[in-house]
Amino acid sequence: MFLTAPSANSDRSPFGDFWFEPVAVRTMSGARVNADTAMRLSAVFRAVWLLSGHIALLPITLKKRGALKKIDKHPLLSLFRKPNAWQNGMEWRQMLQGHLMLRGNAYNEIIDNARGEITALMPLHPDRVKVEMNPGSTDYRYRVTNQDGTERILARGQVWHLRGLMSNGIVGLSVIECARESMGLGLAAQEYGARFFANDAKPTGGWIKYPGKFADKTARQIFRESVQQAQSDANRGKIMVLDNNMEYHEVGLTNKDSQFLETRKFQISDIARWFGIPPHKMADLERATFSNIEQQALEYVTDSLMIWTEIWEAAIEDALLFDDEELDVDFDFSKLLRGDSQTRANNNQKLVASGIITRNEARADEGREPLPGLDEPLRPLNMVEESDTEDDEEEEDEQEAAPSKGQPDPEGDDGDENARRFQAMLQSNASRLARRIVKTGGPIDSGLVAEALAVTPAQAAAWCAETPVGTPLEDLTASLIALGSQK
Repeated sequence: MFLTAPSANSDRSPFGDFWFEPVAVRTMSGARVNADTAMRLSAVFRAVWLLSGHIALLPITLKKRGALKKIDKHPLLSLFRKPNAWQNGMEWRQMLQGHLMLRGNAYNEIIDNARGEITALMPLHPDRVKVEMNPGSTDYRYRVTNQDGTERILARGQVWHLRGLMSNGIVGLSVIECARESMGLGLAAQEYGARFFANDAKPTGGWIKYPGKFADKTARQIFRESVQQAQSDANRGKIMVLDNNMEYHEVGLTNKDSQFLETRKFQISDIARWFGIPPHKMADLERATFSNIEQQALEYVTDSLMIWTEIWEAAIEDALLFDDEELDVDFDFSKLLRGDSQTRANNNQKLVASGIITRNEARADEGREPLPGLDEPLRPLNMVEESDTEDDEEEEDEQEAAPSKGQPDPEGDDGDENARRFQAMLQSNASRLARRIVKTGGPIDSGLVAEALAVTPAQAAAWCAETPVGTPLEDLTASLIALGSQK
C-alpha cells in the first residue's frame, strides 16, 4: 500500500526526478497541473515564497515547560543553524516549508552518532519518498528512491516527517493536488494570453466565403493549407490576395467577451484563498484600504503563519527532543509584529513606564547596544503593591504626626480642635497598626507600637506582654486606641 502525492520535474536526465514521478493529471481546462507547473503562476510562486520565507526567518526558541526564560544553549539550536553539510538553517527551513505547501509533506533522514545524538538532518525530496505499511503490522515505513534508481527502506524512527493537513493520519494533502482545477484554469488563461499576443494581439482564426464549390475534399484541404502557409511564420501580417470573389471574415471574439482580464484577476484571489494569504500580500491591492490592511496583516500571522509554526513545533517536540527534557519549542513572532517606528516607540515607552521591561530590553528591541544602569525596571509612583501601600501610608502618617507627639494641651482657644485632630490621627494609626499586626501574625514589636502611638517604651512593652497573639482586629484596634490615649 503506497501513500504519496503526485508531482513532476522537468529534469529528464538519468539522475533527474522525472522518471520517478507520476504523470501530471490533465485538468478540465486542458492544462496539466503538478507542483512544478503550478509554480509557473506568479500567484503560486509568491504564496510559496512568502510563507516559506517567513517560516524560515522566524527565530526558534526553547524554554523549560511552564517557564518563560529562554534556553540559549542546546544541541537542537545548533542543529537548526546548520542542519547538514551543504545547507544553512535559512535555506533548509525555506525548502522544507516549500515542500509542505506544494506537496503536503517534508522528509528528513535523521543522522545520529554512536551515542544517539542527532548530527545532521538530510532532506529527502517528497517525490522520491513513498510511505508504505509494514507487512503484517499497523506500523509504516519509508521507501526512498535514490538518484541512481536504487531503493532503500527507512524505519519510522529514521525519518523526521512534517505533514500538512491529513486525511489518513500518515501523509499530508497537497494544496496543488486539491486545487488542481483552480490552478489549471489559471495556467490555461496564462497560456491563452501568451498565444493571443504571439498572434499580434488578434484573435486566431477566421473563415473564407467561397462562392463556388471545391471539386473534392482533397482540393479543399490543399486550399486550406495554402492559406495557412501564406499567413504563418515569416508571412504573418502580410496582405492575403484572394480570387474567384472569395471574402475573408475575421472572428470578432474579444478578450472582453471571454472575460480574460477578469479571469486573471480572480485567479490571484482564488490562489491566495487556497494558501490562506491575504490578497494584499500577493500584490492584489484592488480592495485593500488603509483602514483594514493592518488588520489583514495581523490575520495573516494568526490565521496562517501560526498554524504552520504549530505544525513545526509539534513535530520538533515529538521527534527531535527527549520526553524527559520537558522543553517547549516556540517561534518568536516579535520581530514580525513590530509595526512602524512610531507604534514601536509608543509601545516601548508604555512597557518601560509600567515596569514590564527594562530600558535596555527596549534598546535591544530597536537593535541598540545596552547602556550601564538601565537594567533595572522602573516602578510607577502611583502603582505599588497593596502591602507596600499600607507601609508607605503609615510612614507618611507617622511623619505628619511626629510634631504632635504627646498629649494635646486642652487649654487655649485651639484646645478642642487639637484634641479632635489628635484623636483622628490616633484612631488612624491604631487601625493601620492593628491590620499590620494581624497580617504578620507573629510577635508584636513593642518599639513599633511605641513609635506609632507616641507612648513610652515601658508602656508599649507592658501592652505587648498583656496582648496575646491572635487577638481579633476590632479588639486589637480598640486596645491600641486606649493605649495611645493614656497620659
